[in-house]
Amino acid sequence: MARNIQSLERAAAMLRLLAGGERRLGLSDVAGALGLAKGTAHGILRTLQAEGFVEQDPASGRYQLGAELLRLGNSYLDVHELRARALVWTDDLARASGESVYVGVLHKSGVLIMHHVFRPDDSRQVLEVGAMQPLHSTALGKVLSAFDPVAHTEAVEAEREAFTPRTVTDPAGFEEVLDLTRARGWASDVEETWDGIASVAAPIYDRRRMPVGAVAVAGAVERVCGESGEPRPALVASVRDCARSVSRDLGAGRF
Repeated sequence: MARNIQSLERAAAMLRLLAGGERRLGLSDVAGALGLAKGTAHGILRTLQAEGFVEQDPASGRYQLGAELLRLGNSYLDVHELRARALVWTDDLARASGESVYVGVLHKSGVLIMHHVFRPDDSRQVLEVGAMQPLHSTALGKVLSAFDPVAHTEAVEAEREAFTPRTVTDPAGFEEVLDLTRARGWASDVEETWDGIASVAAPIYDRRRMPVGAVAVAGAVERVCGESGEPRPALVASVRDCARSVSRDLGAGRF
């Protein structure tokens, strides 16, 4: 059996101690409660402080939990609530469109697929929950990059790989794509990431009217797009309706 890493165990114990005790604890309090030498406790606290998990009061020198823990906790709750709220609406979208449906969220410098509804037919399909997609070329990524400032920064600063001849990689062209996405409220990917595949995505908002994810339909380009080569208007409308419904269930209200 693999052995646990002692320093991580001690750091976790410190976080639990700070969460369950007095609001702020001094170095002696932490060291004494955990049976650690002050030097050891101080080193772990400094590391946690540098990562934002612990904060030190300048006046008293006492420690408390940091804002980064709150952000991580909110992210956990947001993602799980998003998936729970999206279940019914994405199932309906898959049935109505006859295509696969994905819900994605920003994760590091890409899009994390956190919910996937199979295309409603008898074809063999692979569950893509947990897969990562690029920000700059996929419909999900473009929507997040257009409406989420953090995602925009990630997409602009990252290297934009040309997956197909249609992938937009130059900075000016990419910003034009994002401007168009903001203007019409949805994004498309027509063979920009995978040959023969097209997708349409729209943003999902929470109660703060902040973008927390996006929903997309993806399928063969000849089914998703019309003769013009652009996504079918009825499909775009269905995706946007789904995004609005999930957003309303998350408390965003009507918009």
